[in-house]
Amino acid sequence: MYISSTNSTNSLVKEMLAKGEWPLTERYLYAGYQTAGRGQTGNSWESEANKNVLCSILLPPDKNLYFLNIAVSVAIIRLLGGQYTIKWPNDIYYNDKKLAGILLENAIVGSEIKYSIAGIGLNVNQTVFVSNAPNPVSLKQITGKEYDIDQLMKDLLETITVVLKEPEDVIWSEYKAHLYRREGYWLFEDKNGVFEAHIEDVLPTGEIVLRDKNSQVHQYGFKQIKYIL
Repeated sequence: MYISSTNSTNSLVKEMLAKGEWPLTERYLYAGYQTAGRGQTGNSWESEANKNVLCSILLPPDKNLYFLNIAVSVAIIRLLGGQYTIKWPNDIYYNDKKLAGILLENAIVGSEIKYSIAGIGLNVNQTVFVSNAPNPVSLKQITGKEYDIDQLMKDLLETITVVLKEPEDVIWSEYKAHLYRREGYWLFEDKNGVFEAHIEDVLPTGEIVLRDKNSQVHQYGFKQIKYIL
């Protein structure tokens, strides 16, 4: 289902579900423009009208939200190709620039979690970014090509559908193989300061495991650790 403008596709889908207004035949909502697009932990998402993929996809809540993050991240990588990486936990990167972000939320109908909602912002044909976001990039900036947003949206939905039918261990393996900065030592920052480490693992519960140059192992949840770009 398409809408020309909304505050946030995730917010609108949740509101429609709560009010019983969501068409049961629809699996996703995508918008030409968002006035208040949201990222993780309240971050905003800049998007020029009718230039990018801005969508929310209904997923069955039979898997935990973190695994759904993993699966959607892998689906985007499959759709776009192996030159892109996944910056833990679920940003899609080209080199050191952010191409896409994912926001997973549960939708409650009555007192029951009926759906998980994957909100996806993918920079496609936008070439000028004016917000204070530090490192955005779009497919057009990378490839020089103009993309059909409607077709890209359909291809994305089909790819996510395929990925969710595959064994979880296959998805986890693919996720880890495409991690941003998965090889070598890199600078990270936690509450104690900046240090060098390499990515040892990502746990099924979502935490990232780092090993520093003194062979000390560190485990972090979301927002407890920051990459130094």
